[in-house]
This record gives sequence, C-alpha cells and structure tokens, in this order.
Amino acid sequence: MTVMLAGAASSPWSWNLIDDVRDMWSYPFMVNAFRAGSIVAVVAGVVGWFMVLRKQTFAGHTLAISAFPGAAAATLLGVSATAGYFAFAVAAAIVVSVAARPGTRFSEESAVIGTVQAFALACGYLFVSLYKGFLNSVTAPLFGSSFAITNDQVVTLGLVAVATFAVLAVIGRPLFFASVDSDVAAARGVQVRLHNAVFLVVLGAAAAEASQIAGALLVFSLLVMPAATAQLVSAKPAVSLGLTVVLALLVTWAGLVLAYYALYPLGFCISSFAFGLYLLARAGRRVA
Repeated sequence: MTVMLAGAASSPWSWNLIDDVRDMWSYPFMVNAFRAGSIVAVVAGVVGWFMVLRKQTFAGHTLAISAFPGAAAATLLGVSATAGYFAFAVAAAIVVSVAARPGTRFSEESAVIGTVQAFALACGYLFVSLYKGFLNSVTAPLFGSSFAITNDQVVTLGLVAVATFAVLAVIGRPLFFASVDSDVAAARGVQVRLHNAVFLVVLGAAAAEASQIAGALLVFSLLVMPAATAQLVSAKPAVSLGLTVVLALLVTWAGLVLAYYALYPLGFCISSFAFGLYLLARAGRRVA
C-alpha cells in the first residue's frame, strides 16, 4: 500500500483545488478513505462529546486499546480485522460496565478500567508475538491506516454508525441528564446504571471505528480533541455538539489530504490538526 500511495501522490499539490480533488479521488482507495473517515468522524464526534462531558476519557482510551488485540487476533486467525476491532472493544465495554459496582461514580471506575487496559495490552503483545506474517498488518491498528479500507468495510462502518445513532436517539436525553447530575437524574427515575452500561457499549463501538482510522494509540485525536475544543468554544450543548462534529470532519479531511500529498502517517496528520485547533481554542479562551 505504501508503494501504491507513493505512486498515486506523485503529482504535487497545485493549489487548484478542483484539479487536486479530482486527482486524489481518481483512486478508489482514496474515495473509500474519505467515506470511511467521514463516517468515523461523525460517530467519534457525537460519542466523544458525551465522553468528554461525562469525564470518561480514560474509559474511552481503554476501549480503544482493547481494539488493538482484537485486530491482532483477527490477523493471527486470518479473519477480518474489522470484526476483531468491534468484538474486543465491545467485550471490554461490557466487562467494565459489569465489574463496576452499582452506584459507582465515573472517577471510581478507574481501577477496573486500568485492569482491563493492562490485560488488553498483554493480549495484544501475545498475538503480535505469535504472528509470523508481515508485521505491518499487525502494527497498523496502533497508529492507523485508512488507505486500505475496502467497500465492505465502508458498509460495515456505516451500519455500525446507524446503529450507534439509533441507540443515542433513544437514550440521548436521559443520558445527558445523568451526565450532568447523576444523583438528581436517579432521583427523577432515570436508570443511571443502565444508561452507563449502554453508553459504554456505544463508546466501545465508536472507539473501534475511530481506531481503524487514527489507530488505537491515537484514537483521542477524534474522540477527545474535537469535543474538548468545541466545549472550550461554547458551553451550549447544541452548539458544542454540532461544532464537535464539524471539527472532527475537518481534521479528518485535512489529515487525509496531507497524508496523500506529503506521505506523512495519517494518524500523525489527524492528531496534529486536532491538536492545533485545541491550542487555538485554549489561547482564544485565555485572551477572552
């Protein structure tokens, strides 16, 4: 794939946006990369906004890390890496939600989450050590590689996105209530523990999707930084949620373009743009 990408990007950036886009989209793998990246950016933006609001970034990181041994195991077994991403990330979410005590506050989940993360990394290292093939196919889940996305994977990502938004449409309002004040929400009859468990599964699916673009170690570039930036800009839920999705799409598209023309790693490109926007928002807030 590196050879193909190098040949595809042999035409330099011309500053003629229409011609540049036509050149880039003349390759099917770039079209799939933009399709998959857009789907993942929207899902990661919405779910990441709730994750940052609920202060569950440690949980999100652990679920993303859990996607790595899933992809490694799938590669070892010769099956679709996409199935491994989702299977392990969702399984880790279920373990965390079950192991947490009833009434546990978000910060008190850290011991369970840290334990799951350590075991997931250990499993990933085991699967990598057992794999005897081309190492890049195992290390790619750590740092991202969307230039090998197939049509079937795009369809899978789209179906998972639809399922994710369907669940959030049902639990969105009570989940927001429980995220802002879980005690008052529980007193009003909201099933806080149930919503926590469902959201962790949704977060696991979103982390598995984002890991396929940014990689398990750089997944926060889509799950955290756009949401953190948007919440610095505006405290209004609707505004910050919409801005999160817009920022996630912008950094993903910009990262894909830079990775195509400059041949830099995609995860680095996306993370750099997302970090730059966060610094601008932080600086603007200080000046204001």
